[in-house]
Amino acid sequence: MLMYIAANGDASFLSGVPVSMTNQVMNRYIQSSFVAIIPLLLTACGGKKDEQPQGPPPATPVTVTTVTKGDATYYDEYPATITALISVDIQPQVAGNITGIFFQDGQRVRKGQKLYTIDAQQYQANYNQAIANLNVQKANLNRAQKDANRYNTLASQDAVATQMVDNANATLQAAQMQVAAAEANARAVQTNLKYTTIYAPMDGTIGISQVRMGAAVSPGSMPLNTISSDSPIAADVQADEAQIARFVKLQNQKQNPRDSTLTLVLPGAERYAYPGLVRITDRAVDSQTGTLRVRIAFPNPNKSLKVGMNANIRVKNSTDKPEIIIPYKAVTEQMSEYFVYVVGDSSKVSQRKLTLGSRIGGNVVVQKGLNEGDKVVTEGTQKIKDGARVKTNLE
Repeated sequence: MLMYIAANGDASFLSGVPVSMTNQVMNRYIQSSFVAIIPLLLTACGGKKDEQPQGPPPATPVTVTTVTKGDATYYDEYPATITALISVDIQPQVAGNITGIFFQDGQRVRKGQKLYTIDAQQYQANYNQAIANLNVQKANLNRAQKDANRYNTLASQDAVATQMVDNANATLQAAQMQVAAAEANARAVQTNLKYTTIYAPMDGTIGISQVRMGAAVSPGSMPLNTISSDSPIAADVQADEAQIARFVKLQNQKQNPRDSTLTLVLPGAERYAYPGLVRITDRAVDSQTGTLRVRIAFPNPNKSLKVGMNANIRVKNSTDKPEIIIPYKAVTEQMSEYFVYVVGDSSKVSQRKLTLGSRIGGNVVVQKGLNEGDKVVTEGTQKIKDGARVKTNLE
């Protein structure tokens, strides 16, 4: 009721009391009401005053490793295709039917070995005709030579007209030209006859024949077969522009056949027994891919490498001094930049930017950003941020 009076000023229950006393009574009531309300307000507003403030958050458990320097030997790997250093397609030079095949598919052949024959009857007949024509022209030449000699003798005695001497000399000249033409024709026909037998142009391994007995062949058709060298054999890789200088250096420097800088990894991760040497770097960069073809030669004494196989070339890298190497799992990437968390004083971590080198298995070379002895977080990076307090567990 006191609160009601204070709010509304209703003092009807004090009727009959002098006004001055009425005011005094009301003031006392109002003061009393405020005195009663204030503790309630203080209790309502300050109820949480008694609670104690929370302490710092607990340290986050992480695993750290100490930065050390080590041997920075690692391998860059490039896809490669096995190819022959020398490969020759066997093409027919004359048209006809295959009358003989003188090898086994896939066998090793020697230079000059007979491989195929093409029906030679027509070419033999043409050659015989050309020789007969040549003999006729030689006979004509012989007669013209005798006539020219006779007329020139008579002319020296002033016993014949000059015109007859000139005619005899011209006839001789024409006969000489006809003999030359007949000889050229005979050589051409003889060449065609020779082409009816196909010989191996080099030592190597011959493939599976693309034609069988009786097949019709002609110049410009598909190759009859292919012969390729098999030892040494090569692996072709496509080197990025940034790596060209590296391969050119390997090509130009004196290479030891036992050096393991270039090794071949076969399908199934089997390592090839013999190291390779850079044999050829292509003359120009491919404008479409921005790569340069590099050909690396390998011994192939057992013929285990076959043209067309896919493999990988490993190129060994090694620096002259120890490098800082850390586990790659410690690295976080943000906007194409690389960072690690380094544990400092008071067990607080700070984020540090790195410049990375090459990957070495599960590790990575750090070119800039860390010092030997620093402690970097390797596990638990997703739970912390710059300035966080951590509880370390040494890896």
